[in-house]
Amino acid sequence: MTFNYDIIVIGAGHAGCEAAAAAANLGSKTCLITMDMNKIAQMSCNPAIGGIAKGQIAREVDALGGYMGWVTDATAIQFRILNRSKGPAMWSPRAQCDRNKYIRSWRSILENIPNLHIWQDTVKEILVENGEICGLTTMWNVTFRAKCIILTAGTFLNGLMHVGRTQLPGGRMAEPASLFLTESITKYGIEHGRMKTGTPVRIDGRSVHYEEMELQKGETDFHKFSFMDTPIRKLKQLPCWTCFTNEQVHDVLRKGLPESPLFNGQIQSIGPRYCPSIETKIVTFPDKTQHQLFLEPEGETTQELYLNGFSSSLPLQIQIDALKQIPAFRDLVIYRPGYAIEYDYFDPTQLKHSLETKKIKNLFLAGQVNGTTGYEEAAGQGIIAGINAHINCHGGEPFVLARDEAYIGVLIDDLVTKGVDEPYRMFTSRAEYRILLRMDDADMRLTEKAWNIGLAKRERYDLLTRKRAAIEQIVEFARTYSIKPALINATLEQLGTTPLRHGCKLVDLINRPQITLTNMAEHIPAFRAELEKLTDRKEEIIEAAEILIKYEGYIGRERLIANKLSRLENIKIKGKFDYTSLQSLSTEARQKLVKIDPETIAQASRIPGVSPSDINVLLVLSGR
Repeated sequence: MTFNYDIIVIGAGHAGCEAAAAAANLGSKTCLITMDMNKIAQMSCNPAIGGIAKGQIAREVDALGGYMGWVTDATAIQFRILNRSKGPAMWSPRAQCDRNKYIRSWRSILENIPNLHIWQDTVKEILVENGEICGLTTMWNVTFRAKCIILTAGTFLNGLMHVGRTQLPGGRMAEPASLFLTESITKYGIEHGRMKTGTPVRIDGRSVHYEEMELQKGETDFHKFSFMDTPIRKLKQLPCWTCFTNEQVHDVLRKGLPESPLFNGQIQSIGPRYCPSIETKIVTFPDKTQHQLFLEPEGETTQELYLNGFSSSLPLQIQIDALKQIPAFRDLVIYRPGYAIEYDYFDPTQLKHSLETKKIKNLFLAGQVNGTTGYEEAAGQGIIAGINAHINCHGGEPFVLARDEAYIGVLIDDLVTKGVDEPYRMFTSRAEYRILLRMDDADMRLTEKAWNIGLAKRERYDLLTRKRAAIEQIVEFARTYSIKPALINATLEQLGTTPLRHGCKLVDLINRPQITLTNMAEHIPAFRAELEKLTDRKEEIIEAAEILIKYEGYIGRERLIANKLSRLENIKIKGKFDYTSLQSLSTEARQKLVKIDPETIAQASRIPGVSPSDINVLLVLSGR
């Protein structure tokens, strides 16, 4: 039997869900193929969205018209803004979610998107004709024909799980691996490798002595993930708890190291340096007497708890014995052990910025198959792959985000230009222009772009338009409103800041660290009346306006630098040079330029091994 579609998405994780939704919402006839419809958007590791830089990506996905933010708001059981003590470029939202409700919410969305069908099956082979994707076949011997295919198989490609010396094929605990698909892709010349990740033990909350732990409550203010008018805090809000390992724990773990797949040679692949297993921590940091652990709820009603910070592939008995040395877990009962998993990934330098492969036309890769780790990184790639697959089907220029436009742009450019030598995780430090890529303005940066390609709907665009106008009105009022010392000096002294000697504009006062728009409105009737004009999303708009005022100099300077460097982004070099014949380039530069084949001078400058002198040679040859 044969089915025909414009676009087929393989895998219904976070990348696959966003890719399928974007393609279908843009008008492509789309099919999402998943092994298990009851595991759509499954959170394979911790049931949380966001975190440092990841929260910004989740908001960018929402600003583009994706659903991760909406589902997170609907299923959150705890919400926090991380890095509040730092500047707004570092603020990052994070939410614990109810794992099962998150899945059900995503499935409900996908099943009700026009143009989108779901098929439960396992893909065994892609079909290619004349270097172009044309379809696939499944384990049920069903053939699907399509103009584009997006592969988002996560950790399922030849997945192998490890608990001590026990090994089981699988993409997740109790879920089968995909055993043939990698080989059907690599036979067309696409290179692959192996990576490793892990997950911690799941604990029965009835066995925990919570009195031995420190309570960590969530926040209840206006912040959320979606820029839409989504309801928040719908579910019961639950705390997390923190505790620490100790020397007794470490002693048990050290004795078990000979049985660790990570240290006995059983696992050869590379793992995430920024999210190491507990056994890696005690080996890497032998002098540390403790490591912090976070105990996080898995859902609103379940007793299942996730032990963040204790990822492990040690034998089951060693995991239990070690944890029982912590007072809070002295009577520990678990649902299942932590485990490591090895899986196939494809070198992302084989991709264009659209996430289409260079060797097979109309085949797109997104998510962990590109060597990344994290739900948010996957979702960001998924929505871009979905958009570009639709464009390939129906015409138009590739949709690519620059490094100064989005963390998603940084992510994809890093993957395509630099490749990966370990699972890639986003950090704020990876972005050169992070003051431009704040969590508060993702909609201001991206929603109009999504509107222009037809992905953002009218309601979203109208919300953006009203928000932008309101922010501009507040900023303009602050710039033009004059304040006399007699009106405000008593308040300034109360707030611990220097009184005025002469009158000034309101904007000059707001630049002081002790001053906020809100505390000025309490004492300036005209300004209070201005803020009272806001009828919806008042706190969000006030926060955005205050950031623009307080950080105007920093934002302007960073924008100036980005604009200067954008000159190099506009110098196209793809297809212009035979790099092997340019002896004025270093040998390493020639090799790297041939492999990556960069689109622009700017991309070439970011390739490891291409020096500034090599870039100068390319500029001269380009007539610049």
